[in-house]
Amino acid sequence: MQYMLLIYEDESVYGEEPDSPAVTDIIQRHIAFGDDIGEARQGGAGLLPTSMATTVVTRSGAQTIHDGPFAETREQLGGFYLIEAPDLDAAIAIAKKLPLHADGSIEIRPVLGDTD
Repeated sequence: MQYMLLIYEDESVYGEEPDSPAVTDIIQRHIAFGDDIGEARQGGAGLLPTSMATTVVTRSGAQTIHDGPFAETREQLGGFYLIEAPDLDAAIAIAKKLPLHADGSIEIRPVLGDTD
């Protein structure tokens, strides 16, 4: 079964520079994580900061465009993995290995339509 692992962290811990030591460190840790889980990894990517986001909001059929994220939160979606795991317990075991720079959370969601 496929699961999406959604990585939420406070993006301010990485600083403003894309090549900061914190960013370089977490990238290396994610490379090692990808190697560790092997073929379970079906895809994934990190995301640029929320300052680069654009949000399309639909309310009562009308659409508006907003710069940045729509929701103000302490943690931002920073990346994701699509994994293959036999069940939720196996997906949880993989998610527990996922590197975070500091505090954060990993949301585990089954992929719709995947009934293996």
